[in-house]
Order: sequence, then C-alpha cells, then structure tokens
Amino acid sequence: MIWNIERECMKREAVRELQLERLKKQVEYAYERVSSVKAKFGAIGLKPSHIKTLKDIEHIPFTTKADMRDAFPYGLFAVPMKEIVRIHASSGTTGRATAVGYTKNDLNSWSEVVARIACAGGAQKYDIAQISFGYGLFTGALGLHYGLEQLGATVIPVSSGNTERQVRMMQEYGTTILVGTPSYALVIGECAKKMGVDMSALPL
Repeated sequence: MIWNIERECMKREAVRELQLERLKKQVEYAYERVSSVKAKFGAIGLKPSHIKTLKDIEHIPFTTKADMRDAFPYGLFAVPMKEIVRIHASSGTTGRATAVGYTKNDLNSWSEVVARIACAGGAQKYDIAQISFGYGLFTGALGLHYGLEQLGATVIPVSSGNTERQVRMMQEYGTTILVGTPSYALVIGECAKKMGVDMSALPL
C-alpha cells in the first residue's frame, strides 16, 4: 500500500536526483556544524565538494557506536540546544548510552517515514493500534505512536507490562494492530491462552 504517492511513486531517475541533492546537503551540513565530522573528513582529505555522485558515498567515513558514545550527550548535535525539542537515548546495556536529539522538523520527518512503513505493512486509518512498546527514552513507542496517528489510525498508548490488561484491552477496544517486540507478543499470546481468550476471535 502507498501512503505518499508523490514520493513513493517517483521515477527511478528522479529518486536518484533527489538522493544526490540531499546527500550533498547533509554532508555539507554535518561538515560545517559537527567538529568530529569535520575532523574525520580532514583526516582522509575529504571535503563536501568532493561528493559529486551517489557512488561517492563510499568515501564518507562511518559514524560508529564508539563515536556516539565518545560524543555523549550532545557532541554530535548539528543544531543548538534551543532547537532540540526531544531527547531519546539507548539503554546503555552494552556500554555508555548514546543520545539523539530531535528538532520539530526531525519529528515531522520521522512521523512521515513511520506512516509510510505502517501503510506498507497494511495499516490503515480505520485501524486501532495498541502500542505495547515501553514509552520513555526508547524511540520505538513514540515513533510508532506519531506515525500511526499521522496515518489516521486510532492509537492506544498502553505501553508495556501488565499483560492481562493488554489482553483485556484487545477485547474491549477491538484492537486491530499490536505494536510490540515479537517476544512480548508471544507473552501476550501465552497470557491470553491462560485467561481462556481465543486470540483468533479477536480482530487482530
């Protein structure tokens, strides 16, 4: 299914032109605003003006997890904090946490992209989506929340945990989409079985 006809149905050549335009813009933006990016470019003698084709992306040095940890919390931000409207971060379970900052435009773009993904997966505006990701610094819950709202679906922000309640809400609210990790979806299914609920009878 298609959400954004103008973008998703572009001719291949037009897509490549747009990709190159945005690649050049992003490279120059990061180079001028993030000191560590400029240093990495300088170490290999690369400048934004050297990016002339999409193939030139292979010359751009990677930003690694270590780079993100070394720059924690704000060292990789390309805008001043007054333009940041939200912070998300990793759990830090395998090392120092990594942080990401979002501007209003970032959040709008994110919602649009998630709406496209949800639509491609079969979600529609009449769906009722129960979000069982944990809300908080993890990006998943709010990302799907805003994307599904942009699509026009009804969102139930139940968050994770309280599994029996998750099952009851599916019954009571007529949930048609469950958003959660595959492992937690299995837990919900097992809980429903113990409760005597026939999941096949639900509109999911």
